[in-house]
Amino acid sequence: MGSHKLAYIETDDLTVMGYSVAGEETVVAVPQLDVCFDIGKAPDQVISIDNLLLTHGHMDHAAGIAYYLSHRKFCGQKPGTVLTPKNTVKPISTIVKAWGKLDGNEIPVYLVGVEDGDECEIKPNIFARAFATKHSRGAVGYSVIERRKKLKEEYLGLSGPEIVDLKKQGVTIDYTVEIPLVSYLGDTEYMDFAQLEHVRKSKILIAECTFLLEEHRERAHAGRHMHIDQFADLVERMDNQTIIVTHLTQRMGIGEAKKILRKRMSAESYKKTRLLMDRKFMQS
Repeated sequence: MGSHKLAYIETDDLTVMGYSVAGEETVVAVPQLDVCFDIGKAPDQVISIDNLLLTHGHMDHAAGIAYYLSHRKFCGQKPGTVLTPKNTVKPISTIVKAWGKLDGNEIPVYLVGVEDGDECEIKPNIFARAFATKHSRGAVGYSVIERRKKLKEEYLGLSGPEIVDLKKQGVTIDYTVEIPLVSYLGDTEYMDFAQLEHVRKSKILIAECTFLLEEHRERAHAGRHMHIDQFADLVERMDNQTIIVTHLTQRMGIGEAKKILRKRMSAESYKKTRLLMDRKFMQS
């Protein structure tokens, strides 16, 4: 479909790859977690990823959905799982069926409608949790969360046989902890996402900051996007290890964007911030 060249950002244990320019295309994937946030024009590099997490139905974020699903079938892969806002399930189903008729082959899909608070298991012990955002009707963001079992403190010194015996007695010896790995806001105007612990504490936060110039405040509000003032305020209250900025406008060069971010953010926050489309991260 003529998708753009992807950028790759490596963190300690995860790779974030994608392309995101406002109005052109947004697709952001984390291969190790088997998730792709939005699909853009369905670049080949994301076709093998099993779980597509759509935030909303705008063309630059969702145009490639039929190709993604159809090409998986062509390559002999299982149907993709598509999480999408509940109000978009019917139109997406209609689009996929129409493309199937044009192609002459049914396009299989596992389509799951989600809204604020819904969860879906994407890998063993790995879940995607939807949360409400403010963009188009029903828009959501997603946190990918790992759940681990930990032994309660009072049982830490017990031997294996002793623990087995307690389990046989029906004693609850462990508890569940959540480790937020990645949160993706998608397109959204400002919300206090710091109030959501799973977003605030995600190792990686992928957030839009579409408008960076002072005179673009009204444009940001009109389009329900985030302005640099709001973005800078938000990240100061977050506990993320890495912040990845997406969805800059076509008119904003990376060099200029970095200068503005450096000026408007605290030194600590800027140090852990990356621009997805920074050319030094682009794949050659």
